[in-house]
Amino acid sequence: MDAKQALEGFYAVCDEESRLEPKHGQVEFLTTMRYIGRYLRPGMRVLEIGAGTGRYSRAIAKMGYAVDAIELVQSNIDRFCEKIEEGMKIRLWQGNALDLSAISDGEYDMVLLLGPMYHLYTPGDQHRAFSEAVRVTKIGGHLMTAYCIADASILMHGFVKGNIHSLIERGMVDTEKFIARSQPEDIFQLWRKEDIEALTASFPVCRLHYAATDLAANYQRDAIDAMDDETFALYMKYHFFLCERPDLVGATHHVLDVLRREG
Repeated sequence: MDAKQALEGFYAVCDEESRLEPKHGQVEFLTTMRYIGRYLRPGMRVLEIGAGTGRYSRAIAKMGYAVDAIELVQSNIDRFCEKIEEGMKIRLWQGNALDLSAISDGEYDMVLLLGPMYHLYTPGDQHRAFSEAVRVTKIGGHLMTAYCIADASILMHGFVKGNIHSLIERGMVDTEKFIARSQPEDIFQLWRKEDIEALTASFPVCRLHYAATDLAANYQRDAIDAMDDETFALYMKYHFFLCERPDLVGATHHVLDVLRREG
């Protein structure tokens, strides 16, 4: 099974957008939108690569921005189209993060790469997707990339849910440095910060923020989902206070790397 077939099978039964709807999922969505909103300016052109069902593209379009969106998986595109509202300035087409040759260099003020790095398993593919995203970002523009972080998955899926021995037997986690390894059939590629830094080091980008988008949320889903709105608003204020602390970011399930293209 190749990567595209694996993704098509996964997203045919899993609606990524619904993951962000409960309060514990809103933590990731609200944090990501907070950083997006921090750098949006009137008249900016925005591109989302790997837009899924369009949760972020539509939210940005609702703010009055024109958004171009690219998505690989047809079932996600179908769901995205169903949710586009009248007046939203969205152009959506099927495409692959590895090949953005239809887009000119430096065409966009803001580029969002919020899904592809979850599903690219070889250094060559990872480098190619990141290179393409940097290329289509204007000099001085912003690139925001999301990653799934390894240690939260090892802790929760491995130890808490009782799968750690199976993961080790399948060669997905070693017992020395607990490095996580994935294949297309595993769906998600897992990263540590040093892997992300190694990927971005050779590109003309400057890191502005490295933020935990869900941090403790996935460890305490039931408690967060049970919060009333007032308590949840206070929790989000606390989360925003913590989400860039270097001593805590490594425990998050998802991270947002906010970069500025320098040249």
